[in-house]
Amino acid sequence: MSIYLGNLSIEEMEKRSGIEFPEGLKTLLKDTRQEKAKNVQKGKWHCFDIPFMLVCGDMELAHNVHNYLLPFSDSFDKPLHIGVSENQLPENY
Repeated sequence: MSIYLGNLSIEEMEKRSGIEFPEGLKTLLKDTRQEKAKNVQKGKWHCFDIPFMLVCGDMELAHNVHNYLLPFSDSFDKPLHIGVSENQLPENY
């Protein structure tokens, strides 16, 4: 059984990762944040502190966030994991 704790804001994610996110990513994240951790909805995200993980509600958002952060991958103080909510994965995944 896995335990996930926390509800990090964009600013807290930046502080924890040690990088300043690009403005385009900040805007995207600001518009799509989901406060509730359970059942992250399509087009939304929730970031946990423990483990440091951004859970996206669909693959499209996960890919967008990944593409924004990829150029900074060697600069992270603490690795940020990006995942997709189980409820939003295709049945054949």
